[in-house]
Order: sequence, then structure tokens, then C-alpha cells
Amino acid sequence: MSESRRQLLTIGVFFIIIVVGILLYPANVTHNWWNILQLIIVLFGVWMLILAGISAMSPQKYERSPYSTVQMGVLLMALGAAWFLFGYSWIYSVALLLLALGVIAITSAMRRKK
Repeated sequence: MSESRRQLLTIGVFFIIIVVGILLYPANVTHNWWNILQLIIVLFGVWMLILAGISAMSPQKYERSPYSTVQMGVLLMALGAAWFLFGYSWIYSVALLLLALGVIAITSAMRRKK
């Protein structure tokens, strides 16, 4: 899959994620508009993980590695979830962000060079 197709696919998925977030508000799943933004950030992080799997199956020359795409996805998911948890207590947000950074540091240390 070429890079332009992946970019177009990402734009389409982003619009679908926004629509899902907006449709969850009238269904009373989200309580306010900030929760929609937090949900969009988390779901886009999930999409980054899926995109890393797609790019790992057919890597292209001079493109971002799937490993760094996974790291961005994990950070986006952690940021969205930490923002949500900040409404309960800031200590949960800090703990979640530190957990995500710790997991990324451990996986980076364990990663083998090709």
C-alpha cells in the first residue's frame, strides 16, 4: 500500500472517529463535550496501533518504522485516558502517563537492531 493511500485511509478513519464521538454524546455515553475530545484522542491512538500493524506487513523505504508508530499510538491513548482520569484525581493521570513512559522505555531497551 503506498504512502498516499495510507494517508487517505487515515483521514477517512479520523472523520469516522469524529462521527462516532459526536454520535455518542446524544446517546448519553459521554457526559460533556470534553469527553468527546478525549475519546477521539484515545480512538486515534488505537488507529495508530492498527496502522503500525498494516505498515509492518508491507514496509516502504524511507517511511516511519512501525515501532515508532506504535509508540505514538500508545502515547496518544495514554494522553487521552490521562485527560479523562484528571477529572477524578490528578494522581491517576500522572500514574498512567508514567506507566506509559515506562512501558515505552522498557520496550525500547529490549528492542533489537536489525
